[in-house]
Amino acid sequence: QAQQAKFLSDVENELEELAVTITQAKKMVELIKGAATKERERVEKLFSEASDVLAAFQKEVMGFIEDGERSMLGEAEADLRWKEQRRAKLAQCKQSLENVPSTDTIYFLQEFQALKAAMEENLSPPLSFQKELNFTKCTQVVGAMKDVLSTACKNQWNHLQGKGVDGLNCQEMEEGQKGSCSSSKAEAGRISSHFPPHAHFSLLPHTVAFIIDLDSDTADKFIQLFGTKGAKRVLCPIPYPESPTRFINCEQVLGLNLMNRGNYYWEVELIDGWVSIGVIAEDFDPREAYSHGRLGRNDSSCCLQWNGQNYVAWFGGFECPIQQPFFHTIGVFLEYSEKALTFYGVKDSKMTCLQQLKVSPSAKGKLDPFQNKINRQFASLFSCKLKPAFFLESVDAHLQIGPLKKDCVSVLKRR
Repeated sequence: QAQQAKFLSDVENELEELAVTITQAKKMVELIKGAATKERERVEKLFSEASDVLAAFQKEVMGFIEDGERSMLGEAEADLRWKEQRRAKLAQCKQSLENVPSTDTIYFLQEFQALKAAMEENLSPPLSFQKELNFTKCTQVVGAMKDVLSTACKNQWNHLQGKGVDGLNCQEMEEGQKGSCSSSKAEAGRISSHFPPHAHFSLLPHTVAFIIDLDSDTADKFIQLFGTKGAKRVLCPIPYPESPTRFINCEQVLGLNLMNRGNYYWEVELIDGWVSIGVIAEDFDPREAYSHGRLGRNDSSCCLQWNGQNYVAWFGGFECPIQQPFFHTIGVFLEYSEKALTFYGVKDSKMTCLQQLKVSPSAKGKLDPFQNKINRQFASLFSCKLKPAFFLESVDAHLQIGPLKKDCVSVLKRR
């Protein structure tokens, strides 16, 4: 009976897990359909606009040909009429001269003078055809445009297939010409990569690995940056140039990157000291006092703090201690559609959920001050553009933006 009960329990757990994954799969299907529909509409609109551009160009070129033809034809036809009239007049004078009797000298001289005068009349001016060069260049111009368009279509099709120009792959393209294989990151934020930088990444569906660069214009003077990925708190102030976005009362630094839609995932290595990792509203005043300017101590930011003994989640001045062991690597998962922020401990390709910040209108939320604060204020944070934020609380506190595997970076660039 115990085995039977255990088996039934396993089946029930399996059914629950399947129900969850089915729900996620349905969301993914709808997301793909919606994104495909929008992309189809945008592409159709762009093709229509491109057709309009080509039609307008065709109309201009054909009009140019017609104008050139009209101008040249008018000049040529006038010259033709003049020549025909001159020939007819000369022929008539010649005929009249031939018809004069040889005995009528006076009449012969009159007709001879008339023929001589006709021969001496001013000749027609030579044809100029001033527009001839431009007129005959139309084929060359349109042919060149066709070649450019054909090459562009071929190259863009290669990009869609993950190749570069003339069959080079995206990575080779980047080495030769930086940025030539970049794709639409806005849509990639919604239809997220299933190709992980680590094996644990498969636990986070619909996610794009977020590549963060630290913004030196926001770093407090007691934070030393190592490139765009490392930050350490120091005792001696660094003479950074003046910046309206620089923190002056808190040892904090922000990422350059903005987040305003889709899902984002990044990892941070805790090397030493007390460190807080989170997000903050783009328009937060970096000159706020220490008591209100720290991450999680206001309604414009939230974070996960390591205080040397345990983790603590902070939002709006409320805290939630977390009973979990120390993890050197912290994963941050931001979901705009769900209005949720989840912190993970990452070790040996496995993920442990440390804390999720999300509105939960359960009875527990009414008794828990931290969750109650989340329920009242957290959703409004997602009406702002957010930035990754880091607070180095202790001297020598040191963090590094986690490395993303090379294969993951390549996949993200192709998407």
